[in-house]
Amino acid sequence: YIIEYMQRKIWNYWLTREGHDFTTPADGIYGPKAMITNEFSGSGGDALPWYFRHTQLGPLVGTRTWGGLVGIYDYPVLLDGGFVTAPRVAFFTTEATWDVENHGVAPDYEMDLDPHAWREGHDTQLEKAVGLALEELKKNPPPVIKHPDFPNYSKDSTVR
Repeated sequence: YIIEYMQRKIWNYWLTREGHDFTTPADGIYGPKAMITNEFSGSGGDALPWYFRHTQLGPLVGTRTWGGLVGIYDYPVLLDGGFVTAPRVAFFTTEATWDVENHGVAPDYEMDLDPHAWREGHDTQLEKAVGLALEELKKNPPPVIKHPDFPNYSKDSTVR
């Protein structure tokens, strides 16, 4: 769902009587994107960066994900209320290759979170990701939207 939402493209614009434009779809993240990853991201935290890269939404910044993209479900509860799980679902691509499990998703820009910089109020991974998005925004600024001229129906002889 998150990746589908981030992939949205603008289909059209609407001009209100008050002069404010809005889009269809009404909501979307239409500008440049970057994602931060780390070694603590497993399962869905492995899947989301993989999908982000697969759909070419933007660069990945940080460290390789954990590589625990396996599915577990439907295990009975034990008599003491505990449970035991085992992998039941394995991830593979549309090209029929195994992926992610046991090796994770590598970032495009490898960088650890710097504890010294963090203590001084800087998140180096976040700053890199934002910088990459801003660079992309400079290269591809959003279009300036101008609505068409208003129709003049009084000139149309078919309108009475």
